[in-house]
Amino acid sequence: MTEILTPRLLLRRWTDDDLVPMAEINADPEVMRWIGDGSVRDLEQTAEDIERWEEEWDDEGFGLFAVELLGSGELIGFAGLSVPLFLPELRHEVEIGWRLGRQFWGQGYASEAAHAVLEFALQDRGLDRVVGIAHISNEASENVMRKLGMTPERETDHPEFGVPLRVHAIDLSEYQG
Repeated sequence: MTEILTPRLLLRRWTDDDLVPMAEINADPEVMRWIGDGSVRDLEQTAEDIERWEEEWDDEGFGLFAVELLGSGELIGFAGLSVPLFLPELRHEVEIGWRLGRQFWGQGYASEAAHAVLEFALQDRGLDRVVGIAHISNEASENVMRKLGMTPERETDHPEFGVPLRVHAIDLSEYQG
C-alpha cells in the first residue's frame, strides 16, 4: 500500500471509511465551485469517483491519495496525480490536483500535500513533467501551483463546460522540493 507521510498529513489509498467524509466535501458548493461546472456531487457519485480513482492506481501506477490529518485521522480531502482525460490536448500528460474540505483551507495543507505528491511523481514514479489545471479565477489553486514552482503555460477552455482554464507545468528535473 502506497503511503506518504508529511509533518502533518498522511497520504494513502482509499478505504470504505472515506466515502462519507469525501461525499460531505463534494457536497459543499463552495468547494465544488472550481470543479467542472461547479455542481456538487452526492454519495453515489462520490463512490463512483473513489472507485475510478482506485482503478487509476491499478492502471497507471499513480492516482489520487486520500489525505488525512496525522493527529486526528480525519479525512480532509485528496491530493495526487491523474491523467486529465477531460482535456483532449492533455491526455498524454499527468496532472497534479487536490481538493480539501473548506474548513481545511488557508492552513498550508494543500501545499504540503502537493509538495509530497511532486516528490512522489519524480522519485517514485520517474515522471519528467507534471501539469496543473485551474479555473482562471481560482487564485488559491494558482497560488499553490506557484509555490510548487509551476509556471503558466497556456490558457484553454473546458471542452464540456466552456469555463476558462489555465494550464501550469513543471519540469521535474528542475523541481527543488
